[in-house]
Amino acid sequence: MFVDLATIRIQAGNGGNGAVSFHREKYVAAGGPDGGDGGRGGNIVFQADPHLSTLLDFRYKRRFIAQNGENGKSGRCTGKSAPDLVIRVPMGTLIKEANSGRILADISSPEPVVVARGGKGGWGNCHFATATRQIPRFAKAGMEGEAFEITLELKLLADVGLAGFPNVGKSTLISVVSQAKPKIANYHFTTLTPVLGMVKIAEGKSFVMADIPGLIEGASEGVGLGHAFLRHVERCRLIVHVVDVSGSEGRDPVEDFETINRELRNFNEELASRPQIVAANKCDLASAQQLDAFRAYIQGKGLPFYPISAATRQGVDALIGAIAAMLDQLPPIRQYEPDPIPQPKLPEGKREFTVRKEDGVYVVEADWLMSAFGMVDMEDDESLRYFQRVLIQTGIIEELERMGIQEGDTVSILNFEFDYVK
Repeated sequence: MFVDLATIRIQAGNGGNGAVSFHREKYVAAGGPDGGDGGRGGNIVFQADPHLSTLLDFRYKRRFIAQNGENGKSGRCTGKSAPDLVIRVPMGTLIKEANSGRILADISSPEPVVVARGGKGGWGNCHFATATRQIPRFAKAGMEGEAFEITLELKLLADVGLAGFPNVGKSTLISVVSQAKPKIANYHFTTLTPVLGMVKIAEGKSFVMADIPGLIEGASEGVGLGHAFLRHVERCRLIVHVVDVSGSEGRDPVEDFETINRELRNFNEELASRPQIVAANKCDLASAQQLDAFRAYIQGKGLPFYPISAATRQGVDALIGAIAAMLDQLPPIRQYEPDPIPQPKLPEGKREFTVRKEDGVYVVEADWLMSAFGMVDMEDDESLRYFQRVLIQTGIIEELERMGIQEGDTVSILNFEFDYVK
């Protein structure tokens, strides 16, 4: 079964908690705090697998949870970091956040991509010892790992996409120019899933062609099979529009051509501007008048026109040569860039908090600070500047200065201590 769309939930591992421990050893007086840090939680990593061609596995397993990091230990021993959870998907899988549609990653190369990062381990109590607090009986909990509900969307990696009505000869064409073996029969929708074929031009030179299941009028709105598979045309560098020029099923080739292009345009405006070659198939069954009229119409639009008969291979070599020549001038297969991470909103206005002075330390308490503090990476300057803006805009800095804080004094927020700097 071919499945090209799936929704799953991923949860990176939480960081281990820091340890509360004190060094105790014979003949060692006042050994002091020696609690170690927690280990990092496991990341969720996606990697392309060339042996996969469908997202069928994700119909049966929809939750992926990485391991948590180990808690810290005594003797300043850091807990063991959890291994990454590697999820293998077909090449060309696009990963989006389910709710917002934000692109998280495009798995179009063999390199693994981290989509959800594991939480950092919490600090052990050895980090919280100060001249005024020599026996800290607390440690920092590990940070939670990132969690997303994501949509996996498979967009085939093909240089050329064959578009056209059902039964116009797309399957026959890909079968004679490659080793692909699609189902071929004289009725509509014999091809129910996209078929990829490797077309060899010369030694060391080839391109990938995709036979997209037949489109019909209304495909962009979900009619027929087109809506389900139009997404596979989006990556193609070149569209080969196959038209039954003989009108063997009682349709007009010009109307067929305009209908398919309208459906491509309705689905995605960019598809309408994609380079296109028109392959007038079944030319051996068409009259000279039919062929000349359609040729004049297509060339009047400035598009390359190639009469072929896929069944007898008439004109096929010329078409393949033209495709290869055009591909040499086109950019590589499109890869989607991840959307930027939305910046967290600063808390609006002043919010409730308390500040008290305890043993020379200014202790700030506020429930809402947990969410803001959880985004802060103490090793990243930009992250620290964000947290500083939060403290300024919510009035905490103003209150500290009102209470007489001086440069170098200690401030404690959620058991994290730092020196105040103006």
